[in-house]
Amino acid sequence: MSPRLDTPATPSSPSSPFAQVRRFSRAERWVHRSTAALMGVCVLTAACLYIPQLAELVGRRALVVTLHEWSGLLLPLPVLAGLASRAFRADLTHLNRWGPHDRVWLRKAVRRVPGPRPAAKFNAGQKLYAAWITGATLVMLGTGLMMWFTHLTPLMWRTSATFVHDWLALTIGIVLAGHIGMALGDPEARKGLRTGSVSREWAEREHSLWRP
Repeated sequence: MSPRLDTPATPSSPSSPFAQVRRFSRAERWVHRSTAALMGVCVLTAACLYIPQLAELVGRRALVVTLHEWSGLLLPLPVLAGLASRAFRADLTHLNRWGPHDRVWLRKAVRRVPGPRPAAKFNAGQKLYAAWITGATLVMLGTGLMMWFTHLTPLMWRTSATFVHDWLALTIGIVLAGHIGMALGDPEARKGLRTGSVSREWAEREHSLWRP
């Protein structure tokens, strides 16, 4: 019988600095990878549509437009499918729950105060990013549908939707670059998303209020 996706891993030795704790289930890692792949297609095809040098290099504009439209339309599906996972739903609760420690984390981050910052399973920066990218994705989906199905809305609405879509896309590109940059600077966090487990030492240092 195969193990459940949400079954936590058993650390080899709780007292060992090399002990591993389960951070993400298989379903959560699938949601993240699928969402990242679709978002990557959206960003790359958008760049090919709006940057002349890339448009000339790639060509086949109709195909690029089709890929962009369908990857954007499918973007919410991994998250919706992930709702079937108990672990994923629990993490959504963690992301939406704020406490006094989050204000401390943000204050130290803004002031660049050295030393550890208090955080539960997700720190305040991760919570802000998750809330922002979710809202931005929904706005991009809505404005994109207005631009795709031109017969459904008046010209003024489509013009406004195009303006919002284009500028928000640029903002998303910048924020995603920052997100990737932060991930590149934390190999243990990347390991958690790749394998589902992190070292107990990292968890206690970076997420001191998290009790896995």
